[in-house]
Amino acid sequence: MFSPRLLGNNPMQVVQQAVPISPARAARPRFQRLRVIAALMLRGMDTKFGRAAGGYLWAILAPLGATLLLAIAFSIMLRSPPLGTSFLLFYASGILPLRLYTSIGKQVAGAISANRGLLAYPVVTPLDAIFAQCALTFLTDSFVAITIFSGIALFTNADISLDLAPAVGAFILAGLLGLGVGTLNCVLFGFFPTWKNVWSMFSRPIFLASGVFYLYDSVPTAFQAILWWNPLIHITGLMRSGFYGTYEANYVSVPYVLAFAGILFLLGGWLLRRHTSFLIEQ
Repeated sequence: MFSPRLLGNNPMQVVQQAVPISPARAARPRFQRLRVIAALMLRGMDTKFGRAAGGYLWAILAPLGATLLLAIAFSIMLRSPPLGTSFLLFYASGILPLRLYTSIGKQVAGAISANRGLLAYPVVTPLDAIFAQCALTFLTDSFVAITIFSGIALFTNADISLDLAPAVGAFILAGLLGLGVGTLNCVLFGFFPTWKNVWSMFSRPIFLASGVFYLYDSVPTAFQAILWWNPLIHITGLMRSGFYGTYEANYVSVPYVLAFAGILFLLGGWLLRRHTSFLIEQ
């Protein structure tokens, strides 16, 4: 059994050398898994942000710019947002959890291809790579969301009635859903490369049906019956109930989103375990 060892200050070398460990340390596989995941997170952080000018700053500017553009565009067309008085707060509460779901799904789906060289080491498993990508993206996007919402609260006149429980719950649900979708896509992308294009095309109408630009309650009842099956509409509704004290998202079903995400993750994990060698060799 082997354990990763950090060499110098370069995260790229974190898991590129394995050293024997004693039987006493071998009896602690749980901590070994955590160390491997942490090492992969450091490597992913260096790969994604360490070589770009501005680094982590771009992780904040990209969603902030998208939210500002939407807020400006709709403030010109409409007198007031569908909820509250701040266009910026309304669209941020819809876009940021959706961005987290999309980012985690994308990073997890590419976890094997991004870490294929490291997966040759017995100490590193595909699930380690998946959990590392998920954790790194979740932490990054959580920091981005906290920064943006804090800026809205401090520098705008948005009327915020914050309830942390549903807001944090919505973000966790978005992360779990991204993990489930990404794990299944990680397998499907390996077996069917054209599925990437199909999924990209399929994702666009899902974005429009996720309640970013409108409220679930404002659409016709017949359309609500269809929208309800989209787990993302539950996440945006739960997030907005955390920022608007008068908004009651009675349609939200947390168990449904958890079951949806869990089934996808279990199916993807089972397929990943059965076809690990094939997926790594692709």
